[in-house]
Amino acid sequence: MTYSAVLLDLDGTLLDSVPDLAQAVNAMRGEMSLPALSQDTVATYVGKGAEILVRRALAHDLQGRPAPEALVADGMARFLRLYEACNGLYARPYPGVESGLRIMREAGLKLAVVTNKPTRFTPSLLVKTGLAPYFDAVVCGDTCAHHKPHPAPLLHACEQLNIAASHAVFVGDSVNDALAARAAGMPVLVVPYGYNEGEDVQTLDVDAIVCTIEEAAQWVARHNAA
Repeated sequence: MTYSAVLLDLDGTLLDSVPDLAQAVNAMRGEMSLPALSQDTVATYVGKGAEILVRRALAHDLQGRPAPEALVADGMARFLRLYEACNGLYARPYPGVESGLRIMREAGLKLAVVTNKPTRFTPSLLVKTGLAPYFDAVVCGDTCAHHKPHPAPLLHACEQLNIAASHAVFVGDSVNDALAARAAGMPVLVVPYGYNEGEDVQTLDVDAIVCTIEEAAQWVARHNAA
């Protein structure tokens, strides 16, 4: 069996977007009279979508207690407004991303982004960082009824690309990506430089750990050649 498509996560896989996210989180916390968090701390809160990021950022000062729902609702409204203003200002592709995507396209592979980031922010971020032209489909955190680690977004991307899930490879950086790909019945590669909620990717059930997206392209090419 050869692979005809590659699905890729966005934050922590293609883009280092923590500088943007940290700025919005800290602006939100500032408006709510809370102290700023370090970028490294914010990075450990990324991975399950904007709402979970806000919940974790607001629970930071509560000694293990969850943030009250009214506080989360207030914080979420503030975060979305503030993040819209800084989305794409500082986010940049990781080394090897653009060369890896070019290799995949030149090999005839279809490409899709599958992210938990809302549609409100994703297409514009891809445009601002120069990655939009590489992709045939974009599936966001609110495209389907469920988001990763549920397999629905990955399966929806395969439908958009008109391929079977077994003919796709998923590339991500976190346990959510690994779980979603396994549930969708496709192999999964992870990069070690992403977020994964502060955990080491060596612990994940994956087919390979690849240092760059370029290396992911080479992994797929080796498999298809074999």
